Amino acid sequence: MNKLEKNNNKTFEDIKHIDENGIEFWHARELMSILQYANWQNFEKIIEKAKISCENSSINVLDHFTDVDKMVQIGSGAERKQKDYKLTRYACYLIAQNGDSRKKVIALAQTYFAIQTRKQEISEKEYSSLTEDEKRFYQRDLTRKGNYSLNQTAKKSGVKNFDKFHNAGYKGLYNGETADDIAKRKGLRYREDILDNMGSDELIANLFRISQTEQKLRKDNVKTEKEANETHYTIGKNIREVIDKNGGTMPEDLPTPKKSLKQLEKENSKSLRKNK
Repeated sequence: MNKLEKNNNKTFEDIKHIDENGIEFWHARELMSILQYANWQNFEKIIEKAKISCENSSINVLDHFTDVDKMVQIGSGAERKQKDYKLTRYACYLIAQNGDSRKKVIALAQTYFAIQTRKQEISEKEYSSLTEDEKRFYQRDLTRKGNYSLNQTAKKSGVKNFDKFHNAGYKGLYNGETADDIAKRKGLRYREDILDNMGSDELIANLFRISQTEQKLRKDNVKTEKEANETHYTIGKNIREVIDKNGGTMPEDLPTPKKSLKQLEKENSKSLRKNK
């Protein structure tokens, strides 16, 4: 089985990556194989068309198409640079839209990335019709993006120890519990993502903590790590007090879903593979 055939047995979810800030992305060369393009030069032409579509929509191309160079071996221990791109979901959508629509896999890609992109514009009515697991996926994606934005703001506010910074927020919201404490209480394995093991209501509480902290850091022009940590703790505690005042369920008392979002993604990928 050659490399192209092997990669074509994968789904778009299989080749999705998550960076250190929790943001999803795809590598162009991996996407190329799944979309059944054997030649990089031909596929790069599609990428250039997608970039033009992005630019014509008044969207910053660099926010969605990032040049990345990789060193690859070419034999006898020698290496050379290989061009690649780090793509957002929107970039993948534009590439699919500019691909050869006669290919069945291109049509599948157009549908897949259109649906995934559309999830970002979901209405309140549409949200209410989602299943609990679908709501979890939706809120998890928002928390990933929120954490990425918060990290950028926190960095400008002087934060260097991000574990301590995020734990300050958790301590405020969870009555003194750190991320490790939450993971242990939920019975998670080492390094298993706690956000992937939250229900939609718990994710919403954390998303509110994330967004309010970022706004406060910006508004108060926080410039020291100590003040940033104190701000995150205070915001978390304030949200906890609001939940209590309104008679809501404290986040640590909310049920942990039976399956993590990572498990559900694997199951969905297997199901897609069987139905191919």
